[in-house]
Amino acid sequence: MLPPNTLPALAGRNPFTGHPMTRTPDPDDQPQFYDGVPTKRLLAWLVDMVLIIGACLLLLPFTAFTGLFFFPLMMLVVGYAYRVVTLANGSATLGMRLMAIELRDARDRPLDLGMAVLHTSGYAVSWSMPFLQLASVVLMCTTARRQGLTDLLLGTVALNRRARS
Repeated sequence: MLPPNTLPALAGRNPFTGHPMTRTPDPDDQPQFYDGVPTKRLLAWLVDMVLIIGACLLLLPFTAFTGLFFFPLMMLVVGYAYRVVTLANGSATLGMRLMAIELRDARDRPLDLGMAVLHTSGYAVSWSMPFLQLASVVLMCTTARRQGLTDLLLGTVALNRRARS
């Protein structure tokens, strides 16, 4: 049994090896990667929603304006495709890129197509159940790595983008 004072040191670490369970930056050692991320995610979401609504409005004439009758469904489909494509091709939506944040997997790699689909699906499920979305927002504001519910389940994190050299 470990002495009580060693338990905080093992938080987020493999209890058998003591190695970190994730390769993403440690929020205690490198807090700059997580500074302001919840606010940036909110602003990125607002930008993304404007882009998705704009894309749907541009598509309306091509539906002979019958798209007005199923506009929420059209937004769901366009938004899902937008998020999957942008996350798979750069690990960030256009709003996230504007806010200089990106999503990384537990091995600190950009999201691939499979992870982009899983992350977007988790996001869609969260939005379909308001209490899940509320829980996700609370987690983003309170966890050390600023992870939402989907992020915790998948091991992904939103980070301030690293400087490119």
